[in-house]
Amino acid sequence: MTSSFVWQIVVVLAVILAVGYVLGIGMAAIFDGRPSWLDPVCAPIERLLLAITGVRGSPAGMTWSQYALAIVWSNFFMAVIVFGVLLFQGHLPLNPLHLPDVEPMLAFGTACSFVTNTNWQAYSGESTLSYLSQMALTFLMFTTAGTGIVAAIAMIRGLVGRADLGNFYQDLIRLTVRLLMPVSVVFALFLCWQGVPQTLASSAQVRGPQGIVQTIPRGPVASLESIKEFGTNGGGYYNANSAHPLEGPTPLSSAVEIVLLLAIPVGVIFTFGAMLRNQRQALVVLGVMGVIYLCGLATVAWAETHGNPMLTHLGVNQAAGALSPGGNLEGKEVRFGQALSVLFAVSTTATMCGAVNCMHDSLTALGGFVPLGQMMLNSVFGGVGVGFMNFMLFGVLAVFLTGLMVGRTPEIFGKKVEKPEIVLASLIILLHPLLILAPSAWSILHGYALASLDNRGFHGLSEILYAYSSAAANNGSAFAGLNADTPWYLLSQGFVMLLGRYLPIIAQLAIAGSLLAKRPVPVGPGTLRTDTALFGALWLAVILIVGALTFFPVMALGPIAEHFAMLAGKTF
Repeated sequence: MTSSFVWQIVVVLAVILAVGYVLGIGMAAIFDGRPSWLDPVCAPIERLLLAITGVRGSPAGMTWSQYALAIVWSNFFMAVIVFGVLLFQGHLPLNPLHLPDVEPMLAFGTACSFVTNTNWQAYSGESTLSYLSQMALTFLMFTTAGTGIVAAIAMIRGLVGRADLGNFYQDLIRLTVRLLMPVSVVFALFLCWQGVPQTLASSAQVRGPQGIVQTIPRGPVASLESIKEFGTNGGGYYNANSAHPLEGPTPLSSAVEIVLLLAIPVGVIFTFGAMLRNQRQALVVLGVMGVIYLCGLATVAWAETHGNPMLTHLGVNQAAGALSPGGNLEGKEVRFGQALSVLFAVSTTATMCGAVNCMHDSLTALGGFVPLGQMMLNSVFGGVGVGFMNFMLFGVLAVFLTGLMVGRTPEIFGKKVEKPEIVLASLIILLHPLLILAPSAWSILHGYALASLDNRGFHGLSEILYAYSSAAANNGSAFAGLNADTPWYLLSQGFVMLLGRYLPIIAQLAIAGSLLAKRPVPVGPGTLRTDTALFGALWLAVILIVGALTFFPVMALGPIAEHFAMLAGKTF
């Protein structure tokens, strides 16, 4: 591992922290409704959009059930609209390649995928979807990212004891108009400068140096790419995602995309600190997430720069002239190198983004173990907003368990944690492994599911686990060796995505509403403070212990067993 490798990662992470802090403070101002220099431009647009939704004047705050219902119904209607666009795209405009209607099962799976912020794709975008269909999915990238963020803000309001949880429609519109849209436009222009297409013209016909005519698919790519990363959506315009030269043309564009996909997940932490008026608490949260993230990053960096010893023993240097003898460059773009590929792979699964600039199926066994493990934990930064909410569930559980052990009153942010909160938190923490392990077990037992595998043995198990972990965590990345365009995987993953997205949000809003209704408890000698390094260590321990007890047995049969088989020189 060279100094250049390390410095690339250090510089990108430093920029992410700086951008996240500024963004987090800005989001706190947006959701607190403070006056801004953007008001003359944004306020009229917001009033118009609120009027269209039927929310006029000063929108009243919602109860947790009203907020949850608004999320579910609005997302449902948006999914139906996009499902219709996909189903009838052959009869709709902006289809210069005259692509046919999307098959109903695939249209259902795709609509479920994008409305849940998962963006799993069982198709090649450039050869399956019209420009209108791609733009419909881009629309969902804005609304679903916004849904996750405002759900987290509503939960924060409940945790910190605001007057109410806010109004979903007002929150979503303010966020979109003041943050998501302006930033996405700026970075779409940046990507155009780097070489990403943004056009409604048909595919280009190009004659290569050897006289061969090649068709270059293009379209409204930059607009999708910018919100894809900034909203931690994932997916991609092209089948190769951000590894495609027209989605990730340069090392600079790849580095900026990594910053974009981590900006809001990191920013939400500082938003929480600002709304709680205790940035020390935010630093504890950032520290716990950061420890898990950096350990995962170090593991993948070590595994990918050391490569496969079986090839090294044969005298094959996979990364000749790059970083170290035997370093693994399989499935990676040489224009990015190992540093940006490793950083992208860890970041996209830590944030539940799902975009990729290298093929995760080609990572070493331990290199694939970390992305898979991060999706199973589903609380390391996580998708915009929702990952933070999952992390807070572990905080509620840590407060309760620690209070029982030391004889202190279980309190979090000045509110008592009692049976209703613990029951809801426990159910949601148990739901996530159920959504991963149950369909994975079913798939292993039935031939129609196993027929989708390109690999058998330990790696085949990892592919199935990865598919359902990605669906349950609303990540959307994939091990490329699994064909998900089958009725079983389209239906089962579609329902896993829906349940993994909306049930946790509803339960977390219920916890926020329950805590909001309670009287604040003054800090006293018996109060267990949550803004200390000691409690941060306890928080970390709860996450890792619950994760290990739940997932270690099946991980031992997948990537861990594959790693030891590799060391023993065995192939499958």
